[in-house]
Amino acid sequence: MERNICVVKISGHCLDDELLLRQFAATVAGSSERVVIVHGGGKEISRLQQQLNIEPRYVDGLRVTDAESLALVEMVLCGAVNKRLVRHLLAAGVDAQGLSGVDRGLVRARQMRHDLVDMAYTGEVESVRPQVICDLFELGVTPVIAPVSLGAGSNFNLNADPVTSAIAPAIAANKVVFISNVAGVLVDGALMPSITRAQAQAFIEGGVIAGGMIPKALAALDVLSAGIPEAIITDLDGWSNNGGTTFIETER
Repeated sequence: MERNICVVKISGHCLDDELLLRQFAATVAGSSERVVIVHGGGKEISRLQQQLNIEPRYVDGLRVTDAESLALVEMVLCGAVNKRLVRHLLAAGVDAQGLSGVDRGLVRARQMRHDLVDMAYTGEVESVRPQVICDLFELGVTPVIAPVSLGAGSNFNLNADPVTSAIAPAIAANKVVFISNVAGVLVDGALMPSITRAQAQAFIEGGVIAGGMIPKALAALDVLSAGIPEAIITDLDGWSNNGGTTFIETER
């Protein structure tokens, strides 16, 4: 497969805002690359849980998905969020198809293990079947993937970041973009246009990269470890204008 492929992970912060969705769809439509989209939706899952008096549970920042919550996760991610995103892409002229990791066995998963907590239906990636995406590319279709994945005897709820990090090398992508509500890595208030692995690790250890930026930076480093040349953390404006922070192994 040609290496002009960008895997884009869009976070739940952008997925309930009509203006941001239109901006995202327009950027995908204008891209010269083949794009694969993986999306989150945790914000909407938590909101629905609260409406139904189901208390969201987290361990180390990860949602613990019991059987009751799994049904909600599938409804929100595979249903409402996925189809909303596909609808906006189609309106922008992108031939998009929504699917999850379950469809055609795209992403197979196993239960995530934790020393103290039964993670129930929270999973981690076991394998990726790249042919599913290759087949869609042959048809000129843009895949839009919800991170609910196929396990032995059950589906599992996976975090979208590791699903993105697993799909990218499986399809020989040359770039991964993590889109959220932050412009990138800030150092002394200034946006870092690029950052090496060594710099990122030093910034994490020194507290320069802190809070919610830590898991984003670690996900970007996972992408580099998988052999992808670059990973970008940015917001929608940054992606539209080639901004954000690009993570690379070493200085070029």
